[in-house]
Amino acid sequence: MASRRFFFGTALALAAATGGRDARAQGADPARAAQFIQATGQELVAALNSNAPVERRRQQVASILRKAVDVEGVGRFILGRWWRQASPAEQQEYMRLFEETLIRNLSARFGEYQGVRFSLGRAQQRAEEDVLVNTIIERPNIAPFSLDWRVGNVGGQPKVVDVIAEGTSLRLTQRSEYSAVVQRNNGQVSALLAAMRNQIQQLAAREGR
Repeated sequence: MASRRFFFGTALALAAATGGRDARAQGADPARAAQFIQATGQELVAALNSNAPVERRRQQVASILRKAVDVEGVGRFILGRWWRQASPAEQQEYMRLFEETLIRNLSARFGEYQGVRFSLGRAQQRAEEDVLVNTIIERPNIAPFSLDWRVGNVGGQPKVVDVIAEGTSLRLTQRSEYSAVVQRNNGQVSALLAAMRNQIQQLAAREGR
């Protein structure tokens, strides 16, 4: 599951949610969704396999994420009911840390994912509002595994709205983990922010390895 969780961090791995905005107000086209995942995946694989310095590759990954993922929407969805309890300052800091966490989850593992490849599988209409696009992820000396990407329309553009690995919605998994941190700390969102800062520091320390 660690490999699956890594690709959710990009969405992903990209990975993501719309926060209940206009993804459900517009239909998603299977052909367009498949083209979107194909193009985004190729960009991501190129960044992962690049020999450019880590800082440059991190910038490339950040650009891909911002284009492919509704970062604000996924961040708010994952924080869930605690978003309303956070102060405006905490909300702003949370969003900053959330985006940094997504980026660092990739950049800290550049070495592990040299040689990664992906292939596109079937794209099928899941419901009126989104499409499920299957991909196969391959790494050297690691058994291939399947990831399904839910793609919806956000502001008229295709965006990843969830990643499903082994039948598990990874946005819901992340939401549960974040909520557990806040609940363990008497409903204090500040505790989650501290945990996220610590995670970012740990990931940054791994970058050069």
